Amino acid sequence: MSARRGRVARRAHRLIEDLTGRSGRRLLRLLDGQLTHTADGAELVERLALGRVTPAAAYEEIRDIEHRGDDARATLIEELGQVLATPVDPEDLFRVSRCIDDVLDNLRDFVREADLYRPDELSFAVEPIRTLREGLTGFSAGLDSLDGARRGSAEATLPARHAANTLRRQYQEGLAELFRRPVDRESLKRRELLRRLDVIGLRLGEAAAAFADALLKRNR
Repeated sequence: MSARRGRVARRAHRLIEDLTGRSGRRLLRLLDGQLTHTADGAELVERLALGRVTPAAAYEEIRDIEHRGDDARATLIEELGQVLATPVDPEDLFRVSRCIDDVLDNLRDFVREADLYRPDELSFAVEPIRTLREGLTGFSAGLDSLDGARRGSAEATLPARHAANTLRRQYQEGLAELFRRPVDRESLKRRELLRRLDVIGLRLGEAAAAFADALLKRNR
């Protein structure tokens, strides 16, 4: 009997949190936590590109960061399946989380490929990764537009969308510079790593688009 009362009490508590908006704010905190782990991955890649950490050491570190990001996403998805009221459409929130996870996965792949290919230097990745970090910071700030009673605006996605577009341009410019050089093993290594940076930008753009969709639906 006491176990049943406990279950009823937990459900009542969950309903109160849903009705008062606390469940929605908890989801946003979990999503922001996922963004934080992704930003940690970007910061690590910047240190790698600057030569402050070896590829082998960076790969060990990014695996730990990826696990933390996966745990944050798993918790978010579990919560998403239990709450009655979400700050935005649940499917859009799921899409945003999935795209952020894709960004972190591709950061891991960049580190792994740098460790496998062992290029002479990675300085070409510094500016694109700094662009990514700016986009992630803006994305995190944009989550505030969904907090509380504020309706949010698609303009909250502008920093992330701008970063994604800038990353695409930096990839194109890096590729154009590469094509002006003789083809050798180093140029092939750089081409593959540049492509990985481009994919990271594409995934960031998809996350921003999903976020913009969520805000548009919320404000109808």
